[in-house]
Amino acid sequence: MVLVLHVNEGNKNGSKALIAAEYTGVALEQIKNFQFGVSNKTPEFLQMNPIGKVPVLETPDGPIFESNAIARYVARLKADNPLYGSSLIEYGLIEQWMDFSSTEIDVNIGRWLYPRFGIRNYLPQGIGALNTHLSTNTYLVGHAVTLADIIMGCNLFMGFTHIMTKAFTSEFPHVERYFWTVVNQPKFTKVLGEVKQAEAIPAVSTAKKPAQPKEAAKPKKESKKEAKKETAKPKEEPAEEEEEAPNKMILDEWKRLYSNTKTNFREVAIKGFWDMYDPEGYSLWFCNYKYNDENTVSFVTLNKVGGFLQRMDLARKYAFGKMLVIGSSPPFKVKGLWLFRGQEIPQFVIDECYDMELYEWTKVDITDEDQKERVNAMIEDQEPFEGEALLDAKCFK
Repeated sequence: MVLVLHVNEGNKNGSKALIAAEYTGVALEQIKNFQFGVSNKTPEFLQMNPIGKVPVLETPDGPIFESNAIARYVARLKADNPLYGSSLIEYGLIEQWMDFSSTEIDVNIGRWLYPRFGIRNYLPQGIGALNTHLSTNTYLVGHAVTLADIIMGCNLFMGFTHIMTKAFTSEFPHVERYFWTVVNQPKFTKVLGEVKQAEAIPAVSTAKKPAQPKEAAKPKKESKKEAKKETAKPKEEPAEEEEEAPNKMILDEWKRLYSNTKTNFREVAIKGFWDMYDPEGYSLWFCNYKYNDENTVSFVTLNKVGGFLQRMDLARKYAFGKMLVIGSSPPFKVKGLWLFRGQEIPQFVIDECYDMELYEWTKVDITDEDQKERVNAMIEDQEPFEGEALLDAKCFK
């Protein structure tokens, strides 16, 4: 039996399978000169793993991805493999620690480490791969519920009920169908009860960590000098946070002007915007969707933009935005203009709205008349825009 491992040298996830193979006495043929970022983007590789991640193991019966699954497969090639223990309890404990290493150790190391490499996790990529698999499968494996469906259904449960609104999940119809299929199975319902999808994304919590109670000081004899100190006027504690310097531009006033201007838009709203605009307190940004070639279906593209705006709700007090869907036929282009409070895009927006990384962001140079005119055209929903028809224009205010 020929087993071929597709992974780049030194990849710790590939090492799991290679080490398991050494203990098991199984030969793995590792692809030579595998280039991460190139080899895993080919059509042949994406056919094996649509998410484009490594490692992937080619077997005579088909490919397997996910490093823990590959390691399990390799270990089970040998009957009674001591890697899986010598009793049922040992098997359970081995599985326990494998899960623990993934959910508690690997995930949190990644959250800490990967941003320092410029890598961010991207949920839709995973959901998209799941959607592709479910387009031709009712369940994950076979034709009935397996343990894989129980685990997947429970993991999706928190997302569907707390943060994955209809605007988001409608982009992945096969995942939607699958989720509601499994959670409405009687045995799921018995445990989970009635499941309702989130209607809105909760705001980011700003609650501060409660102060730890201080250990009570041991009573001591008070001296006359200390008693005199107590009668003195207590020193005022400094404020915990400094207030932001007031901006000359009042965002709500601009939003009202934009909403209430029905005629002479250039003369009233556009002129009013530049009269109000405070370049020291605010900044303007163009954004361009990185994957416009994927926008082949109009309603899916519109849902994608609508979901993005919904997930930007946490920035409503800090931003104003225009998103244009451009083109009379696919692929449709998505471009936007955003006004943010401050000279940079607020970090909490970048951290909490994963869609941000799907766009290229360019700060507007308002001394450039061409860029300034482009700002005007986007605020106005000018059509044609840059020579093309507008499919739709959405406003965030």
